[in-house]
Parts: sequence; structure tokens; C-alpha cells
Amino acid sequence: MTSELVIDVQPKEISIAILEDKKLVEYQKEARNISFAVGDVYLGKIKKLMPGLNAAFVDVGYKKDAFLHYQDLGPGINTLQKFLDTASNKKKILPIGRMERLTGSSKEGSITDVLKQGNNILVQIAKEPISTKGPRLTAELSFAGRFLVALPFGDKVNVSSKLKTNEERMRLKQLIQSIKPKNFGVIVRTSAEGKRVAELDTELKTLVRRWEDNVPKVLKTSAPALIYEETGRVVALLRDIFNESFEHIYVNDEKAYNEIHDYLSLIDPDKATIVESYKGEVPIFDHFAITKQLKSGFGKTVTVKNGSYLIIEHTEAMHVIDVNSGNRSRASSDQENTAAEVNLAAAEEIARQLRLRDMGGIIAIDFIDMRELDHRQHLYDAMRKYMANDRAKHNILPVNKFGVMLITRQRVRPVLDFTTDETCPVCFGKGSIRPSIFFMDVLEEKISEVVQNFKVKKFKLYVHPYIAAFIKQGVFSQGMKWKLKYSMGMRIIPDQSLGLLEYKFIDWDKTELNTDDESLKA
Repeated sequence: MTSELVIDVQPKEISIAILEDKKLVEYQKEARNISFAVGDVYLGKIKKLMPGLNAAFVDVGYKKDAFLHYQDLGPGINTLQKFLDTASNKKKILPIGRMERLTGSSKEGSITDVLKQGNNILVQIAKEPISTKGPRLTAELSFAGRFLVALPFGDKVNVSSKLKTNEERMRLKQLIQSIKPKNFGVIVRTSAEGKRVAELDTELKTLVRRWEDNVPKVLKTSAPALIYEETGRVVALLRDIFNESFEHIYVNDEKAYNEIHDYLSLIDPDKATIVESYKGEVPIFDHFAITKQLKSGFGKTVTVKNGSYLIIEHTEAMHVIDVNSGNRSRASSDQENTAAEVNLAAAEEIARQLRLRDMGGIIAIDFIDMRELDHRQHLYDAMRKYMANDRAKHNILPVNKFGVMLITRQRVRPVLDFTTDETCPVCFGKGSIRPSIFFMDVLEEKISEVVQNFKVKKFKLYVHPYIAAFIKQGVFSQGMKWKLKYSMGMRIIPDQSLGLLEYKFIDWDKTELNTDDESLKA
């Protein structure tokens, strides 16, 4: 199986797509100026204690107060609060190694025994704001690297249970215990398998330095305030999804290319050569047929390869997936075997859709009814196999007597959902489409503005592929007329991500020109 990573860096957002044998299996999109992202550390103010929920609402600057449950305080909460009190009273930051660790809070305790309303608290975003809910917080701070996760005010060393042998787990645990600083806990990730002490020591020192470089901000600001955020969104996204199976990484931005190359040179020099800079004019996602897969893969109806299809519905409480046989119902007279065959194919596609849309919470799957217990067990085993590569924590229950399988999957970010149903804006679904002469006039007017008002002679006009084909058709095309009239430095580029009547202008410095902003015109 060939695994590839394609990264699309745009001025406002970054998109990452994972391809397995050219098939899109995972997709992430994140704004470049995102706030309240997972991993960001804030100095918050406790606004309200809720003994009934055993939780607190904390002001971290979001429009809604963030939620902090007692179970998310962590064993080092008492030491953390003492550290904040000492810093505010003495007006200086004590080295973490000189702090005396206090006894952790009881697992069955009350939030009111640990926190006080109005006090400040250092917290980390555990889940981003979703729908009408504010962020979910944790007071057990952590700084993640490629091989290790450092936890201030901890003392334990935990090793990933996914490591293959007990000998390797013991080796890593003893190694980390010998090099970790005082009052720091460490989680050893699966990727640390076989790594030497020098590599792990270097990364651990880097993670500890993140704490030391950012914690002094506590004295210079008042709550709510951002204390630490990930630098370099591309590397932050790549760090969590990178694995040894990737054969190619394509990126369309020179700065991001250098960041990724430097990062891989540090953590895995042999893999630094797989990074390639994409310089084509066609959008990178169009070049690798990702845009087409996004549009076909995020609709309400998803076709399965054997003629069956899925109906996927998203609600506030859960996600519901209905499996339908489609034209497969006429392929065989053996209803039981047909149902089993359709369900197995659907299970593979469902596992892909869960990763692709990053669906979390409760997922209810209504498979086609099967009477035989062996078929149900086979379907359950197959679903576990298909979801084995899913990085999100999940739990799968066997198919019940109603033909329904329940899956719980860790929800960290909002589910990805695209609107793919479009009515033709020209004919409104009543006939064949042809670009309106009025839209051509609009485009020509905007081209005139770019050349005359913005004083830009060389630029790219991105339009829907259908519009691009219409503009370029003929020996003396509309595009050639515009070039002769306005600028020979104009290029018409098809972009599948744009709607039929959408367009954008990009200059040769890769800056988008906003032709609707009067203040930018000369």
C-alpha cells in the first residue's frame, strides 16, 4: 500500500490529505490564525463552581466559558496551584525543580475542595469549541513531541502499551527515569521504539524548554490570557499524523516545505528526502484528484463500490449511518449472503468515512439484517480490522439483534461536513448550463480593476473548470481577447474547489487580490 501526504497551504488555512493507494482516507483543515486549538495553554479565571456536575466553568477568553471537570484536574493540581500562588506573591517564577510536590487530590473528591471561585488556574485546551459548547479543558498540562510527552508537576513515566515487547517497554522506562528532570512526568510514545538515549534526551530538553520559555508570561499578564501555543501549524499537524509508511509528502508552499524538511531532518533524517515542493499552476488538491474525492465523499449519500450506498446523517447528539443494498438486491437470490456481502463492503467504507470526516461521539450504524450469528461475528471482526489504523480512540460493540452496531469514537475537533448539493445558478436545474454573458461581463470588469486600479500586470485568475474551458475555447478565445486588451501576464487556471460563479485573483507573490475592497485600490 502506497501512503502519501498532500499539504495545501493557503493564506487563511492549511489542509492536509492522506492518500492510501491514491484514495483519500483522512483529511484535516485548520485556519492558520486559529485560536483555542488543542494543546494551547491559557491562564484562566475560575468563574463558577458546579458541585452538582463536579466541574468548574473557566474564563479563557472564549465567548462561552470553558468546561473543566474534576477528573481532568490531574494528580499535580495542588502543586500547580501552589506554584501559581507562590509566583503571584513573590513576583517571580521558581524553577519547577525546586518546587515541593504536594499530595494529589482524591479520585472521588469534590471540585470545591480543590478550586476556589475567582482564582486563576493554568489550563490546556483538550477539545476545541464544538457547536454551542465552549472548549473542554484539562489542568494536567502536557507538551507533546515526536517521541515523548512532558508533563509539568508530574513524576511518573508511562510507556505506550502499543510497543511490541515488554523488554523494550522496560528499557525505555528505565532510560527516561534516568534523564527526566525533577517534577516532570513523561509519556513515552510508540514512535520512540528503538530510539537511542541521545535522541530522546534532546527532545525531552526541548519540551522542558517550552515550559521554561513560556511560563514567565504568567507574571506579565492577567487572566484570561494565552500562555503557550503551537508554533508552525503545518508542523503541529504533521507531528501527530506522520508515520514511517509515508512514501511522499507534497507541499505547495516554500516556507512550509522548509519547515517540514527541517523537522523531518531532526526526527528522521532518512525521511527528509520524501518531501517534495509542488510548483504546478493547477491547485495541488486538483492535481492529486483530492478535490473531486472531497466533493464526492462528504455528501449525505455515499456510494459503495459494489453498488450499495450509505446515508449519513449528523445530529447534535450522535451520527447515524444507514446501509442500503441498492442494485445489489437483484444480484443474487440468496438474501442472507447478499446482505453479508453488502455489509462487509459497507463496513470498509464506513471505517474510511469515520476517519475522513473525523466523526466523533456516538455513531449508530443500521446494517442490513442478517439472521446467522456467524455473519454478525464476521462483520464485527471485519469492522475492528478496518478501524485498526484509526488514530482516534474508539470502541466497537457487536451487531445487536436489530442489526445495529454502535461505535464510540473520540471527539476532539468539530466533525467535517461539506455541502455538496448545488442547484445550477444559471438554469436553476431546468436545462443545460452555459455561463451567463453577465458573468463574463463581471469577470472582465474585475480584470480591468486588477490591471488599472491595483496596477498588477501579472496575475492568475482562478475559476471553475467549466468556466475556464468556456473562456479558453476557440482559436481566438475570450481569454485571448482579455489578454490583448488588458495584460498578456494574465493566466486562467481551473480550480475544482470553486463554485460555478466563484473566482479569485492571485498575484505572482501568491497574495489574493480582494477586488471588492475599495481601500486596496490605487
